[in-house]
Amino acid sequence: MMTIEIPDYKTLELEYLVVDYNGTLAVDGEIRDGVKERLSRLSKDFTIYVLTADTHGTAAAKCEGLPVQIEIFPNDGALAAKQKVVENLGVEKCVSIGNGRNDKLICRVSALSVAVIEKEGMCGRLLTEADVCVRSIEDALDLLLYPKRLVATLRG
Repeated sequence: MMTIEIPDYKTLELEYLVVDYNGTLAVDGEIRDGVKERLSRLSKDFTIYVLTADTHGTAAAKCEGLPVQIEIFPNDGALAAKQKVVENLGVEKCVSIGNGRNDKLICRVSALSVAVIEKEGMCGRLLTEADVCVRSIEDALDLLLYPKRLVATLRG
């Protein structure tokens, strides 16, 4: 669990890190080594869930050995399925990271949400749902590894 006090905003008590796979955690279906290392470090503070419609059909294999739980959904209905996972975990305990339209609802309801503009782009409508927008998954994960960055971005 991680507690982050953001002056003139709110105190976050986060237990779950919920991350989209394709376009967010992975680019063209591949997870970079630096991302794997960051996930290992974050697994000390968070239970990590990877949610995916598995565009490339390789998410489970690519996540093997990582400290994550993976949930694969059919392409149809991924938006609602992802939201249900976050709601079941407890929205007030979740930080969600995504890039696509099917991440819109998890970013809307989570205590903290980060939109990632990676090589595959980011759904423009996601920008209005996210608390923070970053250039890469490494930058997104680093917000949790170095929470003063979040404080600087979100404080009143």
